[in-house]
Amino acid sequence: MLRLSKRLEMIAEEVPAGSRLADIGSDHALLPAYLAERGTIVNAVAGEVNPGPFEAAAKQVRSSGLEHRIDVRRGDGLEVIAPGEVDVITIAGMGGALIVSILEAGKPKLEGVTRLVLQPNVGESLVRAWLLEHNWALIGERIVEEDDKIYEILTAIAPGQGDMTNARIYEPLALSGKTIADRNVLLKMGPYLVREASSVWVKKWRFELEKLDKICAALGRSELDASRQKEDEFRQEMRTIEEVLACTQKARP
Repeated sequence: MLRLSKRLEMIAEEVPAGSRLADIGSDHALLPAYLAERGTIVNAVAGEVNPGPFEAAAKQVRSSGLEHRIDVRRGDGLEVIAPGEVDVITIAGMGGALIVSILEAGKPKLEGVTRLVLQPNVGESLVRAWLLEHNWALIGERIVEEDDKIYEILTAIAPGQGDMTNARIYEPLALSGKTIADRNVLLKMGPYLVREASSVWVKKWRFELEKLDKICAALGRSELDASRQKEDEFRQEMRTIEEVLACTQKARP
């Protein structure tokens, strides 16, 4: 039986039993093979655009004896599936901007899809914004640290699939009667992750503050007016992040 990394295992846990899956950017097809071995999915499409990963995925499926359950296809993004062919799509291990471009270009292929499980390596706010704009309801967020990297996993359901609304999901967060996170902050830091405020999430944002501080120090050495303005913007962003971290930590039991 296949074993997965913690990151992929968390993604696998977000795929409901009985799903017809498309794993886009499947690499070695580990995720669909793992789910097929356990009987979680009915069938799967493993999509890869590059020849090396495509061959690796095909080899994995053959060696696992899963050719009857998993179809490895070469193509760009969602062009590897037909409308109505799958009901769950996973896209993991790439930047948020690329995930958004795949979803945007493949919107006609989302017909019949009820769930998206997305794991951007960076640019999580871009993914949340796309889901919000297209009325997909974010029903859960998970965060995991593995090999000194921190990953967020976003699970969303299609419009009309449940009673969770984006108005509720992105309702401004108030602590002690004070709003500390409006919609823009929740899009950046995660509406569920902000409320959970786990140690891994705090670590991520402490690291982001360190990066922003270094950027501000570099901008501070410039005499350009544009650099001054940019530094002010980053300093304001840092103050917002620091306030959210301080308030959420105080609110923890």
